[in-house]
Amino acid sequence: MEPINLNRLVYFAAVVDAKSFTRAADRLGITKAVVSQQVAQLERELKADLLVRTTRRVEPTEAGRLLHARCAAILREADSAVAELAQSSAEPMGLLRIAAPNDYGTCILAAVATAFSRRYPACRVDLVLADSKVDLIADQIDLSIRVGWLDDSTLQTRRIDSFRQLLIATPGLVKRVARPRELATLPFIANGALNEPLTWQFARGETEQENVQMSAALTINTTPAVLAAALAGGGLAVLPDFLIRDDLAAGRLVHILPSWTLPSGGIHAVYPAARFRAPKVTAFVAMLMEAHKRMTGPKRTR
Repeated sequence: MEPINLNRLVYFAAVVDAKSFTRAADRLGITKAVVSQQVAQLERELKADLLVRTTRRVEPTEAGRLLHARCAAILREADSAVAELAQSSAEPMGLLRIAAPNDYGTCILAAVATAFSRRYPACRVDLVLADSKVDLIADQIDLSIRVGWLDDSTLQTRRIDSFRQLLIATPGLVKRVARPRELATLPFIANGALNEPLTWQFARGETEQENVQMSAALTINTTPAVLAAALAGGGLAVLPDFLIRDDLAAGRLVHILPSWTLPSGGIHAVYPAARFRAPKVTAFVAMLMEAHKRMTGPKRTR
């Protein structure tokens, strides 16, 4: 077999990752025709069908999956080598792909990413927002922000901040509640993205604890939509403080049972395993931590 043009592996891997020639071309900053031609030439050189093309998406064949698994590792090593050489550069550059949950991404990360793009115009930011966890390697994610509780101790992480879970409702929806156990019969908006959306453990001080099984009037599988339903008066809801800070300050929502607390969580930056961090990643994390420091002021609910 004649030596192949290794540049064609870049086009092929981009198509497999994006599941589309058009999206791959957009990500690479070239035309769809160039991507299609290069992948077709790679198939001719290898004498193998690598992709199955349909009207809606593109999927790798068995041979394509085998090649992609190998070439993805090769391309990561090449990217790492180039980034390591450029690490001394103070200017972040290239594509920065960040994964985060919908609520945190919409409420906080989008604004930070906008400010980052303005500060570092040589760096492009691609936000991937989803309430399910992404595979950092397979999805070529440079940085993932995880909100809650980490369940994998092998990850390389940095703590950004913490958050509190607050039981909230619109003013007047709950006239008077003295203890958590009185909540069980009240309408509750369950967050279907959580493992246990109806079971909540309240604590007061060092000794008092009450577990409550809520009654779901609504179940919604994204946190921003839970907030929208709560603002519409759909019932009680448990939401992270960073998402409802402004609504509490404006009086659109009220904190129910403020003397009782729910388990707090962490906000962590999660990285793929690497010997070093690219300037674009460290610069973004630094900006994100600055943003959280600015938020810890009078508006932060206590």
